Amino acid sequence: MEQWSVVVPAKRLDAAKTRLIPLTAGLAPAGHPELVLALLADTVAAALACPAVARVLVVTDDPRAAAVVSALGARTVGDEPDSGLNAALAHGAAAVPGPVAALSSDLPALRPAELTAALQAAAGVPRAFVPDAPGSGTTLLAVRAGALEPRFGPGSGAAHSAGGAVPLDGDWPGLRQDVDTPDDLRAACRLGVGRRTAGFLSATSWPPG
Repeated sequence: MEQWSVVVPAKRLDAAKTRLIPLTAGLAPAGHPELVLALLADTVAAALACPAVARVLVVTDDPRAAAVVSALGARTVGDEPDSGLNAALAHGAAAVPGPVAALSSDLPALRPAELTAALQAAAGVPRAFVPDAPGSGTTLLAVRAGALEPRFGPGSGAAHSAGGAVPLDGDWPGLRQDVDTPDDLRAACRLGVGRRTAGFLSATSWPPG
């Protein structure tokens, strides 16, 4: 099985996932960073458990995020470009051997088997990506050789396709379900979230259903 390096971007916890603030505002003073950290930890844990993944590198300037993912077994590197998501991913990809895949940091329902299947499918083409649940975004960009050239952001699916990446279509609901809004989090909970996200939610009064 081909082995991949996976790069995960992680903003500073208090600046990430701002569309979830209406949900976290009423939980606790530290509610929002704790939820963002839980989403990241479950994503990284699933990636590390994937047999097709040789290493996980998290690009972050947040010391708490770095400590948590390091304890899980991931490597970390600072976001030296400090120029947004795509620059951070390109910086991380340059620090690891290929093949390399950029993975969203907010996939709490990700299963290792889903990521394994997606990376095996990506091994058959030079560049590939997995669309998010709505279909317009991207949760995984996999490149077997050459520069990563990430184009994450609004309309990233079309941007990656225009850049030569092949969309992958598989039964991978946890890999597709990133979490930007409370509705996204509800959808992820219906799939079954990881231990850290489940623990955070069980300690709050927020109803996931």
